Amino acid sequence: MSPFWKNTLWGPGIFSLSFSATAALAGEDLDQITALLAKYETALNASDTAAVMKVYGPDAVFMPQNAMPQVGTEAIRAAYDGVFAAIDLNIDFIIDEIQFVSDDWAFARTRSEGTTVINANGAKIEEGNQELFLLQRQADGAWKVARYIFSTTKPMQ
Repeated sequence: MSPFWKNTLWGPGIFSLSFSATAALAGEDLDQITALLAKYETALNASDTAAVMKVYGPDAVFMPQNAMPQVGTEAIRAAYDGVFAAIDLNIDFIIDEIQFVSDDWAFARTRSEGTTVINANGAKIEEGNQELFLLQRQADGAWKVARYIFSTTKPMQ
C-alpha cells in the first residue's frame, strides 16, 4: 500500500474515520477514496500532470497556497505543469480524517511531509502541508476530487 496508509482503520495511530451519512458508505467508498489519494500522492512524486488530472472531476477547482483558484481541467492542468516545471516533490500523505457528508459527497483531511527540490537551483527543502479534499461521486460511481486546497505547515526557509 501507499506510504500514507500507515495505519489501519482499527489500529492505533493517525487514521480516523467518522460518518455523517450511513455506515454502508464505509466499505467500498472508503477504499476508493483512499486509493484516489494514493494515486494523487504517486502522481505528485512522479511530477506527472496526466496522472494528477485523473484524480480530478470535470468541474474541479484547485486552490493552491498563494495563488488564485484554478477552475476547470485546463486551468488545473496548466497549474500543475507550472508546479512540476518549478519543483520536484518527494512526499508522503497521512490521512487524518475522511467524512461522508452524503451518498455522493465526502471530504478528506490530510497532511503531507517530505522534501521539495527547487529545479532552478537544486536546493532541497523540507516540505509539509495540510490539505482538504472535497470529493464527489461521479455518474459512473467513481470518486473524484471536486475541490482541493492546501497550506504549508513549515515556516519559510
